[in-house]
Amino acid sequence: MTVVRIPVDCYISADFAALELARLWPRVWQFACSIDDVAHPGDVYEHTIGPYSLIIVHGEDGELRAFQNVCQHRGAELCTGNQHGVTELRCPFHRWTWNLDGTLSEIPSRKEFGIRNEELGLIPARVDTWGPLVFVNLDPDAEPLYEFLDPVPADALWADIDRFACNAAVAIHVDCNWKTLIEGFSETYHVQGIHREMLPMCDDVRGPQTTWQRHGKLQQSYGLASPRLHERPNDQQIWEAFVEVMGARAGADTIEAAGIVPNHGTTLELRASIAQRIREHGAAKGIDYERFSDAEMIDMHQYNIFPNITVLVFADMVNVVRARPGADPDHSYIDMWNFAPIPTVAGGGSVATTVATDTTTRVAPLHVELQAADGDLMGLILGQDVKNFGRSQRGLHQPGLAHLNVSETEECRIVSLHRNLAEYLET
Repeated sequence: MTVVRIPVDCYISADFAALELARLWPRVWQFACSIDDVAHPGDVYEHTIGPYSLIIVHGEDGELRAFQNVCQHRGAELCTGNQHGVTELRCPFHRWTWNLDGTLSEIPSRKEFGIRNEELGLIPARVDTWGPLVFVNLDPDAEPLYEFLDPVPADALWADIDRFACNAAVAIHVDCNWKTLIEGFSETYHVQGIHREMLPMCDDVRGPQTTWQRHGKLQQSYGLASPRLHERPNDQQIWEAFVEVMGARAGADTIEAAGIVPNHGTTLELRASIAQRIREHGAAKGIDYERFSDAEMIDMHQYNIFPNITVLVFADMVNVVRARPGADPDHSYIDMWNFAPIPTVAGGGSVATTVATDTTTRVAPLHVELQAADGDLMGLILGQDVKNFGRSQRGLHQPGLAHLNVSETEECRIVSLHRNLAEYLET
């Protein structure tokens, strides 16, 4: 067992944050939005991170493109927020205009400038997709997305994430550094501290963790009790804890609605029973889960993708959590996207061909902004996480604390984050 010491300055220093702005964010692939945000020609999505702004544009030719969000005339931002049905990119300052493919189309009083259209296109950025997730990169020489993500897409192939569509996205301003935030989704050591409701229904100790060159993974089992509990809960207690934490997956939003489960006698039988309830709940919504095993139905595959997102993959849902830097090292944003499977079964008959890659069936998700004080609107577990972020960040400012002492095994995914960060920052 080894303790890794991480300097506190990584979380509170303005100089360190400036180094990230100069050497990390302009060079790394970043998750920007869902394919549902830009599913149709004329859809435009603005992705911001620190002072950087990019626009993802669905062109009239069906191509997805990304550009730096800046007018080539006097530097004004071209777009703000997300738009639909756009036919051109017109600067509101002096009305210079570009086509959706980034080529210049109009300059008022053009003869005063002597510029031809082909001479001044928008500044391009890299854009690519993994399933329904859209990534961008400001670096024109960046490696291809799938090389950057390797081996995550292959490891998650079993889940077929192409079949998911985003239905909602939430942004929350929180009082902590972006790394304090994402590290809260990079270990399960904290479950016994702030998520004790989970202990009867999940194994927070023996879930295998993997670290690759840049990214990491946790596989966590649900429907069984934590080894930290001295006495094993009975089947009903495990089931009720599952319902409290994630009962919506099985169509049981409350303990009262959950009902009684039989005493199965073995953990394996109880897990199979919960998995079957999730299948039946999906079938009622036109989603066929028969090809997935009980473990694939009930358990979580969590991918920590460098530097700032975690992707939670289940057979029945995908969630993305992203940490973005705020105005200073003590502030950031937590952005969350919820993806649900697109129904593929009509009238209880045979499974139809998936429509996940057919963008004509997709609709833009609901986008909501919240404040950290809105914890009651976030659900049990996320509300607990958000309340803890500020407490963790405030403690980092105590003058006697120079380093954090992190376990290289228990918290290996945090260690991996900082080792890769040091490589990008050349520290």
